[in-house]
Amino acid sequence: MSEHSNENQSQEYIKHHLNFFQVNVKDGSVVNAELKDGSHGQCYLTDILTFKGCQAKEIVEEPQGQKSFVNTETVNVDSLLISGILGIIFFLIFHKIAKNFNLKGKPTKLQSAIEMIVLFVQDSVNSIFNLRSRLIAPVALTSFVWILMMNTLDLIPVDWIPKLANLVGIPYFRILPTADVNITMSMALCVFILMFWFYFTRKGVLGFLKEITLHPFNHWAFIPFNFVLESISLLSKPISLGLRLFGNMFAGEMIFIMVALLASPWTMWTQSFLSVPWALFHILIIVLQAFIFMMLTIVYLASAAQEE
Repeated sequence: MSEHSNENQSQEYIKHHLNFFQVNVKDGSVVNAELKDGSHGQCYLTDILTFKGCQAKEIVEEPQGQKSFVNTETVNVDSLLISGILGIIFFLIFHKIAKNFNLKGKPTKLQSAIEMIVLFVQDSVNSIFNLRSRLIAPVALTSFVWILMMNTLDLIPVDWIPKLANLVGIPYFRILPTADVNITMSMALCVFILMFWFYFTRKGVLGFLKEITLHPFNHWAFIPFNFVLESISLLSKPISLGLRLFGNMFAGEMIFIMVALLASPWTMWTQSFLSVPWALFHILIIVLQAFIFMMLTIVYLASAAQEE
């Protein structure tokens, strides 16, 4: 009986940490939450904004036939909020350094760090993209720094932010935006749109159609085969780009949750201490995933812009 109870508690702990702060866009209700006063009524976003607060309720699994991969009725407020705040911070810092850039005086430590990042991205772009473009370097820089900032949040102990959110009446809160497939696939979709922009501006519509129908076999008889092969190759690029980042960061987050679950009888500080070995290794994954996303973005845009 005790083992069964511990198993149920572990499952609820994992579900709670993997649940997003979701709000229904139709009526503003908070998904999987009820009023904090225990009246078991539906909780709304206005209840949180007016400090009435919500509390988590037991998550009931949907039947297999009712599950849908895309839900257009809800938004993950936590992912949008954190990614938006980090995007603004990234813009303000880089804008300030660019505006006050000083070549003569002694640069500050922040300016030196940003110069290193910019030069690193510039060298990466120059080694792959051989054409002139004012767009690809800013896109590469934005994707690398923004993803790196979001990934770094995974080093915050898993219980700290959710417990702080509960104090203000927010039932669920996930701090890691890149563990949300909606965020990673949205970024990959933006790269996919830019690919078509490079295709049409550099090669034209006719050049794009020739590339997907007369490649790799340059003969009219192979047009159907070429079209199917190139279409699959084209569609796989954004899917692999978004799912690779999501899968690696989600797996890292799960390991942190498991470590915290093992230390659940003790304090948050004990959980933080036990997470240190994995966190030290996870730093490599955090930087590597941002680098891979940036490099693949450059490669995909370069392949779309360059002639055969």
